[in-house]
Amino acid sequence: MEEKDYVQELSVPIFQSKGWLKFVGVMSIIYGIITCFTLIGIIIAWLPIWMGIMLFRAGSSIELAQSNGDKEQFIRSLSSLKTYFIIQGVLVLIGLIVMVIALIVTGGSMFALFSQFG
Repeated sequence: MEEKDYVQELSVPIFQSKGWLKFVGVMSIIYGIITCFTLIGIIIAWLPIWMGIMLFRAGSSIELAQSNGDKEQFIRSLSSLKTYFIIQGVLVLIGLIVMVIALIVTGGSMFALFSQFG
């Protein structure tokens, strides 16, 4: 088997989801644009736009990798997906940390409120 055949065979699972990659990428870009219209959104709107571009790029690259057996396009697609999931993972961790801090602050406030009336 040639390298081209290996690339085409290995890219099948991602190629089958290229439509979803592009769809979620476009929706993420649209979400980022809509987020720009809010005061806080202006600061963070670049994140969903960047993540959307990563997903759309992955979908386009895997299309080329599948049709041409292009190793570089296959690697570019996987690299875009890697970047997307790293960003998503960092955002999830930040969200969890903020949630824990909010729970601690809320719990402390509730405790102070109950001790004031008790």
